Amino acid sequence: MRKTMAPLLVTILAVFSAQQLLTPVLAPLSRELALTETQLGLVITVSAACLTAASPLWGLAMRRMRLRTVLALGLGLSAAGLAGFAVAVTLGLDGVLPTPVTLALMLVTRSLVFGIGVAALPVAALTVAGLATTGEADRTRATGLVGAAQGLSLVVGPAGGGALAVASLLLPLYLAPAICAVLAIWVLATVRGEPARPPAGPRGPRIRPWDARLWPLFAIGFCLFLSLGLVQVILGFLIADRLRLDSQATAGGVGLALSVAGVALVGVQGVLVPALGWRALRLIRVGAPIAVAAFGLLAAADSLWLITVAFGVLGVGLGLAMPGFVAAPSLIVGPEEQSSISGLVNAVIGATFIAGPMLATVLYEVSPVVPVLAALAATATALALAWVSPAARPARADAIAAP
Repeated sequence: MRKTMAPLLVTILAVFSAQQLLTPVLAPLSRELALTETQLGLVITVSAACLTAASPLWGLAMRRMRLRTVLALGLGLSAAGLAGFAVAVTLGLDGVLPTPVTLALMLVTRSLVFGIGVAALPVAALTVAGLATTGEADRTRATGLVGAAQGLSLVVGPAGGGALAVASLLLPLYLAPAICAVLAIWVLATVRGEPARPPAGPRGPRIRPWDARLWPLFAIGFCLFLSLGLVQVILGFLIADRLRLDSQATAGGVGLALSVAGVALVGVQGVLVPALGWRALRLIRVGAPIAVAAFGLLAAADSLWLITVAFGVLGVGLGLAMPGFVAAPSLIVGPEEQSSISGLVNAVIGATFIAGPMLATVLYEVSPVVPVLAALAATATALALAWVSPAARPARADAIAAP
């Protein structure tokens, strides 16, 4: 499994870190381009929507194309999208393009092209994880490593982007597509082997997401990832308003809390989950209550250190629960449907990045504590579903396939 998964984990870490290089510079660049916060949010939301829509399609592509081809296509689109985004921003800053044209090009490049391309990578990795493992412990371990690679990018990327921004705000924009292009060349040169998978004809079995054994798992995943999105988006507002800090102190507090959460998330998914070897639903049933406690602490926290502790505890809870969700649906279907289920799992995760930011800001205007309580309720719902849904166990794919 290690030999099969290693190139995919490196690819995911590098590409998602390249994406996160842009995080520290997006806000200041948007101000220089005379874009509103809503317009910048639109770029991020449309990107998440494209990822969500493209994920099931990449799942279908994995049944018909070689792994190497899917990775090359995904990386190529990612590089093209980020390169076009860098060019559009540069032309906008130079006054060559008016603001509406710059925004339109940002939507096409960063949102549409990149969003579609980057969706291929976790789908490919989860498909290979499903095909390269047999037992539930191995499957959960493999999916946990995929999540750890994505989580680590949330720590590495923004830190690297912030350091590069000291020299130039545009430097992260041009380095990101270069990383994707180099990876595409590396994948074409090194990824040769293919995971063993049964042949799937054009009329192979079709997954029904609303099946009684699948939809509770998808609902669990949506609630877990939504809960994180709800508090990530409003964290800066929460720290500034609750602690009455200025912009510089707020930025430092946000960086501290998210870094602690990221380290906890990566450590749990990359080290603790593989060491425990627990079943998928057990990870959810243990991790979700920890996350509920974290949100309760965050709702009452009145100091930066308590907010940071709450995010650290949240990283532990979600670090346990998220790999459980990602692994559970793959244990229900057979080998011939691993790519389809991986596409649906990635679509569920992507959908939370569409709903989360918008919902969080609307709820924050009602009251600053409401998004935190909504996140707590979402995690509690996931926990309840984990106890009432059927156990995730290997089964024949035709048990849930459409006739």
